[in-house]
This record gives sequence, structure tokens and C-alpha cells, in this order.
Amino acid sequence: MAALAFVGLGVMGFPMAGHLAGAGHALRVFNRDTAKSARWAATHRGTVAASAAEAARGAGAVFLCLGNDDSVRSVVLGEGGLLQAMAPGAVLVDHTTASAALARELAAACAARGVGWVDAPVSGGQAGAENGKLTIMCGGEAAHFADVEAFLACYSRCARLLGPAGAGQLAKMVNQVCIAGVVQGLAEGLHFARAAGLDGLAVIDVIRQGAAQSWQMENRHSSMLEGRYDFGFAVDWMRKDLGIVQDEARRNGASLPLVALVDQFYAELQSMGGGRWDTSSLLARLERNQSAGSDPA
Repeated sequence: MAALAFVGLGVMGFPMAGHLAGAGHALRVFNRDTAKSARWAATHRGTVAASAAEAARGAGAVFLCLGNDDSVRSVVLGEGGLLQAMAPGAVLVDHTTASAALARELAAACAARGVGWVDAPVSGGQAGAENGKLTIMCGGEAAHFADVEAFLACYSRCARLLGPAGAGQLAKMVNQVCIAGVVQGLAEGLHFARAAGLDGLAVIDVIRQGAAQSWQMENRHSSMLEGRYDFGFAVDWMRKDLGIVQDEARRNGASLPLVALVDQFYAELQSMGGGRWDTSSLLARLERNQSAGSDPA
């Protein structure tokens, strides 16, 4: 069993760290909100550290699950940051959905201190984290990925190295592009079914058995038809992710008109007070526009 550290006990990090502790690893955790750390320690075996650096000291691998580029950079490179505490030969694994540029920057900083790096954003949502069934897209060196692959298996059903540092973040961008299109399509399909006087549940029960089937359809159609959105992956976070995607597209020349359009729709949801609603709330926007007599698109 290995000495590990986990920094960031949010909706995703809390259960992910729990799976590592449940596998028997000696785990130290840190979260800026000490109440979350206390709740975690009350249900899992592990030690709460007073700082991120304290958690990382002596750990063979350190895992991060934070909010954005700035929070990761601050925790890793800031005064008293992780890199000042990590020993040569340890590996830093970042599960935050962040930019590929940050991944490359931190990989270079880690290499300068003899520390390994893996950018490892995840997909599968809160349920995937709680059930240990996440998909993890990884970037970094093969040797560093091999060092942590068994740990990633504690909370994933698939973890794959896709290229050098930054490749994991680029793959997560592909993931978000595809989700944006699928969830908008599902929202429009359900909206159309209602406008046509169809039973939405009955329609979904039929088409889910054909080519239209998707994760979003299987897991979100019922709550969408009920108008329930107070759960899941927040619109605010999706807009953050789509912003990263569009920044990268401007650098590599990719044309992403659908992403730009759906990002505008999510901005409308934020203006409706839905920043913390699940991303499937795109249907709520269509219904609001229909009720107002405007073009639903």
C-alpha cells in the first residue's frame, strides 16, 4: 500500500479520495474548506493535513481535483506549494479540467524538480465518481502513467494515456464538445415531442433502443421532462469548459460553430438564474422562449 495525498474534496474529489482510502492506501487529504475535510475524515480512513504541502510531503503520488487553471497553478507553484514539498520520483496527477497550456507548463515545472506529471481530467459526473466508474483521459510520460495507473483504477472503469503532457486535457475538450451537441439535440428532441403532443417518456422508450441512444438520453431524459435541474454538472462549469475549448480552437484553427452556439445558450441559462443547474437544463431555455412567444432557438 502506498502513501498518497489528495487535494480538493469537492463533488468529485470527495468520493475519489474515498476510493483510494478504501483500497487501503495511507492517504492524507487537504481542502481549503476545513468542514469538507472533517466530513471526509468522518466517513473514510485517512489523515487531514493542515495544508496542501503538508499533505504532499512524503507521498509517492499526489492527486488534485480543483476548479480551474488559477487554482491549480496557485496550489502547485505558489508559496508553500506542492512542488516545494514533493520529493523527486513522486508523481503529480491533476484531475482538474483545465487548459492544455497549463498542463504543459506544470509538466515542465515538475520535470525541473524530478517530479512526474500526469494531466488526468475525468468524465462520468458525480455518480461516476461515487461508483468508481469514471473515464480518465491522461497526458504525460508513459513511465509516470504506469506509476499511478493502479491508483486510478480505484475510481475508474477506463484510464488511458493518450499522449504527452496536455493530451489528457485536449481529450477532455473533445469530450465536452461532444456532450454539448448531444445534450442540445436531446433538449430539442424533447421540446419538439411536447410541441407535437407526444408522450415524451414513451417516445424515449422507443428511440433509446435505436441509433439516437446516448448517455445523456439514458440518464437525463426523465429529469428533463420533469423540469428537475438542481443536481449534476453545473452550467457554470460547462461554460468554463467550453471557454477552454474555444480558446484552444482559436490556437489550433479548429472550427466549432456548434460549441459557440451552445455556449451562448448556456449564457442565457445563467441569466435565467440557472448557473448551478445541470447542463441538461437547455430544455428549460427552449420552453421559456416558447412561453414568451420568441423563437425557441
